[in-house]
Amino acid sequence: VIGVVIGKTDVRSFPDRKNIGSERYTFNFTIRDSPTYFINVQSWGREEYIRSLSESFRVGDCVTIENPLIQSKEAEREEKFNPVTPSCYKLLLSENHSVVKTSSCYGADTRLLSLLHLPVKDPQDYYSLGDIVANGQSLNGRILNVLAAVMSVSQ
Repeated sequence: VIGVVIGKTDVRSFPDRKNIGSERYTFNFTIRDSPTYFINVQSWGREEYIRSLSESFRVGDCVTIENPLIQSKEAEREEKFNPVTPSCYKLLLSENHSVVKTSSCYGADTRLLSLLHLPVKDPQDYYSLGDIVANGQSLNGRILNVLAAVMSVSQ
């Protein structure tokens, strides 16, 4: 699978249920290879493997994923923490079998670079910040998709 990384989480650790006293590490990212299709990728493993893999690419890089495991996703649970994707599957990376290679999108395919800035939601399924300010009371308690741009970042 070849695609551009459009999102990525930080590395997290969880207690390993099989080996009491040790931890398993994970991080997720989302890749896109067309305007319509993108998929979440999940990786689990030892701290060294996960940290090294996570540091090997960033959002905007093109990646080639070799030998991922394809799994059905548990939509309710998984889409709480990852982008909702049009696929009912996810890719799972294994330290022993999977390989992720990075390359410049310019070198791989300039078509992929243009996918980085496309929204992952239906363009009719957003609220603007103005809509929220004007209708805030009636939207109270609802979960919304917001389309906004960051103008500046400061302390």
